[in-house]
Amino acid sequence: MSIKATITRTLAIGAALAVTAGLALAPSSSATSDVADNHGGPKPTVILVHGAFADASSWNGEITELERRGYPVIAAANPLRSVATDAAAIRGLIESVKGDVILVGHSYGGQVITNAALGEKNVKALVYVAAFLPEKGESALGLTNKFPGSTLAATIQTVALPDGNTDFYVKQDLFPKQFAADVPLPQAKLMAATQRPVTQAALTEASGDAAWHSIPSWSIIPTGDKNIPVQAQEWMAQRAHAHTVEIKGASHAVLVSQPHAVTAQIIAAATATTR
Repeated sequence: MSIKATITRTLAIGAALAVTAGLALAPSSSATSDVADNHGGPKPTVILVHGAFADASSWNGEITELERRGYPVIAAANPLRSVATDAAAIRGLIESVKGDVILVGHSYGGQVITNAALGEKNVKALVYVAAFLPEKGESALGLTNKFPGSTLAATIQTVALPDGNTDFYVKQDLFPKQFAADVPLPQAKLMAATQRPVTQAALTEASGDAAWHSIPSWSIIPTGDKNIPVQAQEWMAQRAHAHTVEIKGASHAVLVSQPHAVTAQIIAAATATTR
């Protein structure tokens, strides 16, 4: 059963952002220019980790903006097989980078970065985009069901795998409304066709020790999210003392529909932690 809780919203947005907490962030090409980015040393590498039912191309808007600002960027191919092995893959990528890293995760990718960053001293900030910020022992599915609001379960298509595991997809005809309601329909249909499945095991696997206890975190919460309940995202962000911004009306695919707003938060995290 879902648990109702009184949430204190953490709207501690970096002073470098020229937006107010709780207001919608318009997808303007000038959005990232509102963030002071004046540290003198080399810019940190931004590693972007997609979640379930997405792929690395979901970050194309952010990649374009970040590279224009001089940030090295890696959009990782998240395997989506298990929390432990996915985190190990991302950890290897982190350790291949010389210099500071800003680690960004979308959806289930938030659980992956929470595990991957633990003990990695070059990870200076964690940015969660419509994402899970799990504590040790929690799973993505358990956090989804902790609060009401998700309609994902009714849209899932299962595919049995030879190893006995099960892949989850979002049914293509339901994908635009469920996952990407604020993305233009032709683009949302392409996303539906190219989505990467996640295993049932990954969504039910318990998380390890949480890196957000020791690494500053930022959380972007789209208020139109139908996958992860907004109340759950607020609760997780508040618990992690994350710098939080809510984007009114944005869908779970906020990284696709609002790349400028997402990029602004990534740069805010980089500016605050790597000067």
